[in-house]
Amino acid sequence: MYEYAIAWEWLAFAARWFHVITAIAWIGSSFYFIALDLGLVKRPHLPPGAYGEEWQVHGGGFYHIQKYLVAPAQMPEHLTWFKYESYFTWISGFLMLCIVYYGGADLFLIDRHVLDISPPVAILISLASLALGWIVYDLLCKSPLGRNTWGLMAVLYVVLVFMAWGYTQLFTGRAAFLHLGAFTATIMSANVFMIIIPNQKIVVADLIAGRVPDPKYGQVAKQRSLHNNYLTLPVIFFMLSNHYPLAFGTQFNWLIAALVFLMGVTIRHWFNTTHARKGRPTWTWIVTVILFILIMWLSTAPKLLTGETDAAAVAPAFQQFADDPHFPAVKQLVSTRCSMCHAAEPVYEGIVRPPKGVLLENDAEIAAHAREIYIQAGRSHAMPPGNITDITPDERKLLVAWFESAVEGKTQ
Repeated sequence: MYEYAIAWEWLAFAARWFHVITAIAWIGSSFYFIALDLGLVKRPHLPPGAYGEEWQVHGGGFYHIQKYLVAPAQMPEHLTWFKYESYFTWISGFLMLCIVYYGGADLFLIDRHVLDISPPVAILISLASLALGWIVYDLLCKSPLGRNTWGLMAVLYVVLVFMAWGYTQLFTGRAAFLHLGAFTATIMSANVFMIIIPNQKIVVADLIAGRVPDPKYGQVAKQRSLHNNYLTLPVIFFMLSNHYPLAFGTQFNWLIAALVFLMGVTIRHWFNTTHARKGRPTWTWIVTVILFILIMWLSTAPKLLTGETDAAAVAPAFQQFADDPHFPAVKQLVSTRCSMCHAAEPVYEGIVRPPKGVLLENDAEIAAHAREIYIQAGRSHAMPPGNITDITPDERKLLVAWFESAVEGKTQ
């Protein structure tokens, strides 16, 4: 059964790699077409129905691109659709959510000092929040408010800030940030699947049938595409945040998330304005830096990381690791080789916060991170980095024996 932990770790790695590959493809194509759309130039020689054109150079060749706001007079022989990048990014991201947070709900999803719920309940709340997010967003877009793009975006910002606060009242700080990214990414991918692509298919069907397509389908799709454009950078931040506890593990993590959304807007505004040849608004970078400095201050103002309390009681899900006969020796080993970094106040030079927010100072913390200790310091030599504390081969064998003995004892 202990080999399950190794297989699960490799499965998580494969899913993460797949997710990164598809996300690069989706974000790359999305950013490219936004830049292309903003850079189009209207010229007198354009064919009927063409909105603008752009000349580009890349890879030793020149490209001449024209855009039709509704559709060309005739369908081309070959039409390339950009949709699968979005679909597989969401699918792989949801797979990661299942593997890491649903599969490890007791450790990564639930913080019983925040809300004492069972793993099935936590998973149901997670799934419901993602579905509800799309429903609320879609209804807002289709409401009279949807006719005012910037007013709609202001309301959506309020919704996102509320969700940031709400998630921190339900899950661990790490899971809250991940869910905020998943919540936003679900909206973005559903925009492609439920609105943008279906609208484009309607236009194509009208052309094939000899009908004049209704411009409203393109206008609605463009609005949703604009939302996706401004939401992309915050999503990337939240997906990377699990490596940085100063972002997710502080008292004001929800407020940090709110400021991250604003930074996404200021950064994209600079690129969008530049691509549209409307100048280079340097003030956006000044605002971004100020927001980032404010985030840095908020991350250290509370001094104590959220979710890491003084409670030393071992959670029932990890009790077998504390009860195993190897545990006293393991506890002594961890205290000697690991606690100089993985402590509330690290003593190792240059370390001011425990890496990834992982504390290994008492029975509860060591037992809760048994699988990570087993993989990082037992079955591999990833920890300690560069073996700076001189952990010996026999000590690594002890960590392996402890985890495997505890797992086998539970299954007997």
